[in-house]
Amino acid sequence: MPVCNHISLIQDVTPSSSGCEDCLRSGRRDWVHLRLCTTCGHVGCCDNSPGRHATQHFHATGHPVIRSYEPGEDWFWCYVDEVMFELAGAPPGPKHP
Repeated sequence: MPVCNHISLIQDVTPSSSGCEDCLRSGRRDWVHLRLCTTCGHVGCCDNSPGRHATQHFHATGHPVIRSYEPGEDWFWCYVDEVMFELAGAPPGPKHP
């Protein structure tokens, strides 16, 4: 079973935006789902969205772990180890403002 080797880097972050900050900056709102960087709080759109800004953020920064920023979803994804996981005892996923 694949394991994330970057769990120790996960922070309790404040989301940078209520939507994909990169889409919003360019006047777009066509994201499908939102993802939250657990290193810095960047909110980006998923890979099914036209902008794919969460993945672009990973490539630009190297921040390895995101979590879903969707209501009722508590999963994490590690880009480096390419594994999805949940963390026992993790705080609930962030609420949209």
